[in-house]
Amino acid sequence: MYSADQATREVSGSQSDVDPNAPTRQRVARSILEHGPSTAAELATRLGLTAAGVRRHLDSLAEQGLLTSREQRVYGTRGRGRPARVFVLTDVGRGTFTAGYDDLAVQALEFLASTVGADAVDRFAQARLAPLEEHYREALSTAEPTESATQTLARTLSAEGYAASLRPAGAGEQLCQHHCPVAHVAERFPQLCDAETEAFSRQLGVHVQRLATIAHGDGVCTTHIPRSTQTAAPPAPPPPAPPPRAAGPTSQATTGTSGPAVGLNLKTHALMHGPDHEEHAT
Repeated sequence: MYSADQATREVSGSQSDVDPNAPTRQRVARSILEHGPSTAAELATRLGLTAAGVRRHLDSLAEQGLLTSREQRVYGTRGRGRPARVFVLTDVGRGTFTAGYDDLAVQALEFLASTVGADAVDRFAQARLAPLEEHYREALSTAEPTESATQTLARTLSAEGYAASLRPAGAGEQLCQHHCPVAHVAERFPQLCDAETEAFSRQLGVHVQRLATIAHGDGVCTTHIPRSTQTAAPPAPPPPAPPPRAAGPTSQATTGTSGPAVGLNLKTHALMHGPDHEEHAT
């Protein structure tokens, strides 16, 4: 049996020569990271391995505490028989893919909250997303016309290390983030998740709803996006201004005039429309 440190090095790829099977084991763990909870059959198909071979690696990863299994969640009508079991990474397993600065980050935010106030943490949570939003806008400006705004967002998130994907869901889509670099910090400071959700709404121009987060113990961060988002092509130019309304005789006569001509036009208007209108005109 391997130590936890050896298992971490194997899965993260930092020491693949510990065990001849380590590269394949790493592929199994990374596939679960990128695709979320997966069955042994799905992993076998995805990686081109036999079901028996996948199960051997899954058993080894589970023994090392890097993943666990649970019954697959069924949405909608449930068929006969027991649901298949899916495998998900544990906190230790996720930690093999990230730098170990979580404790320091938590301490820093706790200090910020205690010395400056909770509002400072909110402002920090919003500010840290500014580069991501900028990268999204840049990707949006160069996206293919056939790429939707949500696809551009998922692509941007994946480039930032969130292993994001999209799947249809009812009257919209679900944005799935299979990895969260700040999951442990967000467990203590959910403001990080809230600010991210607000950023998605702001950039997509629709109200989105966060359904699940890794920080709260779910296997995937899931956000529902209504189907009102459009393709990622640059926004259409604003419609042309409506032509000016046809002006009456009085306004035509007074346009561009000054001095005596204005007085003449006012007198003409008063003669045509009576005293009451003359009072209005003056």
